[in-house]
Amino acid sequence: MRKEELLKVRGVNKYFHDPTTIQVLKNINFDLNKGEYVSIMGKSGCGKSTLLYILSTMDTDYEGEIELKGINLTKQSHNELARIRNEYIGFIFQFHYLLPEFSILENVMMPALKLDKYSRQEIEHRAIEKLRLLDIHNLAKKKATQISGGQKQRVAIARALINEPLIIMGDEPTGNLDSKNADTVFHLFKEMISEFNTTLLIVTHDEDFANRTDRIITMSDGEIINL
Repeated sequence: MRKEELLKVRGVNKYFHDPTTIQVLKNINFDLNKGEYVSIMGKSGCGKSTLLYILSTMDTDYEGEIELKGINLTKQSHNELARIRNEYIGFIFQFHYLLPEFSILENVMMPALKLDKYSRQEIEHRAIEKLRLLDIHNLAKKKATQISGGQKQRVAIARALINEPLIIMGDEPTGNLDSKNADTVFHLFKEMISEFNTTLLIVTHDEDFANRTDRIITMSDGEIINL
């Protein structure tokens, strides 16, 4: 069965200019297929997170071309990129960035309310479904300040899932979790692939985590040295 190509990255270069110009990404080329579970590894400062922020459209200052689902991201306006990001890309940070003044349910609903594709009632129903999938639906009415670190990361995953994105990108999503919670997150990601045919691209320092993904993209000094 032929795999469906989802993400195509060609000749991506990135420079930082302050205080002097340095090249942080050098001629990055790779493809991702739909339903793949891929990790990016490399030493601190090798450009992993920089690359992820470019791929997620949060950083548009780069050379090269990126295509997502056949859409050339490099040629889109900021408004169009915001729409693409909200609809097609879920992002999970190392720090969950939940809004403390809102309930868990409201935090999960926010990307869907912004997308404005469904009624508020339908969005609430979908949010509860995602919380149930992650076994934290009983926390829906609590504030973010009232739950544990492991629970917060599950909420962040539910929030990334709410619009049922084509791809979920994670920047060290298990970095602040103990081994038991990290293992739980790994298996939750696996379930997402089977349930939603989601593609996962995860930056991680956790070798145990990476070794269980479909493949590892290894980076060194701004270059991909192994696909």
